Amino acid sequence: MSSEYNVIVPSVVKNDIEEIILFYYNDRKDYALKIYTNIVARIESLKMFPEKGRIIPELEKNNIVGIRELIESYWRIIYRIDKNKVILLAVIDGRRNVDDLLVKKLKRKFA
Repeated sequence: MSSEYNVIVPSVVKNDIEEIILFYYNDRKDYALKIYTNIVARIESLKMFPEKGRIIPELEKNNIVGIRELIESYWRIIYRIDKNKVILLAVIDGRRNVDDLLVKKLKRKFA
């Protein structure tokens, strides 16, 4: 029987999600709500199955290990596992320059 992991969503990651939703909300409210629901469901799934996400190839090629991601449509949910915790690090748009964006997001201070 597997134990449930504690999923930690820092405020900077909540801001990532909010920015995504607000980008679509005025013009496509239903789509924005669908995105939100799907991202939250993917995050919630990490409680039981945190290792289902893949190791991020852009980071692995630079010898940065232990950071995983789940893909939800265009968005990449970036996280790491620490004992019985899953710590979200970022939610980014995979259509952007991912290498630069990952470095920028991972250097943020978490609150």
